[in-house]
Amino acid sequence: MDNKPLVLSPSPHLRGRNSIKRDMYLVILALLFPTAGAVYFFGLYVLLMLAVSILSAVLIEYGAKMMRRRPFRMDGSAIVTAILFVLVMPPRSPLWIVVVGSLISIAVAKEMFGGLGHNIFNPALAARAFVTVSFAGALSHWIAPVHSMLADGVTTATPLSESFTYTLSKGELYKALFLGNVSGSAGETSALLILIGGLILIAFRLIKWQVPVFYIGTVALLSWVLGKDPLFQILAGGLFLGAFFMAADYVTTPLTTRGKVIFAVGAGVLVTIIRIYGSMPEGVCYSILLMNAFTPLIDRHVHPRVFGMVKRTKKEVA
Repeated sequence: MDNKPLVLSPSPHLRGRNSIKRDMYLVILALLFPTAGAVYFFGLYVLLMLAVSILSAVLIEYGAKMMRRRPFRMDGSAIVTAILFVLVMPPRSPLWIVVVGSLISIAVAKEMFGGLGHNIFNPALAARAFVTVSFAGALSHWIAPVHSMLADGVTTATPLSESFTYTLSKGELYKALFLGNVSGSAGETSALLILIGGLILIAFRLIKWQVPVFYIGTVALLSWVLGKDPLFQILAGGLFLGAFFMAADYVTTPLTTRGKVIFAVGAGVLVTIIRIYGSMPEGVCYSILLMNAFTPLIDRHVHPRVFGMVKRTKKEVA
């Protein structure tokens, strides 16, 4: 009789090809499209911001792991956070603010909560909110795209700001917003390039299509109901970037598909309220962060169906 030892281990017992490292590098691949657009439209300084952000994020994560006496693994999560942080920043942000943002996103928003998989808020957006409040003056400078064919037709103000004006037709304006020929944060202006990256995430099943569809759809519907141009509202600002790369985050959004839909609709409502009735021109960052805070509550009341369970019929209930 073969006396093999009995090995007891926690789940999962069945493993697939997916891993955190693989998924993170696929996200980086998808982010290459809006990143390339950021460099094309706003110049090589964006590459310098990216280099500083990635280097500081990785070093800060290494230092935080050593302080917490946890093993450091280059799984790509710090790089994803670093890229996203730069993409939501003004394209001429001072490099020292980029370093501060890396510190907040990695050391505070991520490692202080227990590291990857335990953070409550999206790290890149938490850092963006912090530096916006702390260094508003240094982050108020916006530039026109370097290669914009429509530079004479629009102002250098961001599309959602009150000072934004244009002499283009509506069709030309929509084209500029879709391609990225407008001022804005480094990686949020080109809806086309973000959409390509988002479709890659959906194709590899890294995110669920319901999140961006319901998020963007809610903003479009409410904007139309409130008398605003729905197409302008969904193409302007960081809605596409937030919908595909942040609102669909694994850790900070609900577990179930139904919960994710509730999350997306709630974020869409908040974006519209902040844009139309708030004092800030943009609301994507804060809408996602606020819904991150509601994620545990949504998960508590929206449960997945237990494997093997079936819905009871009326006769069984009676």
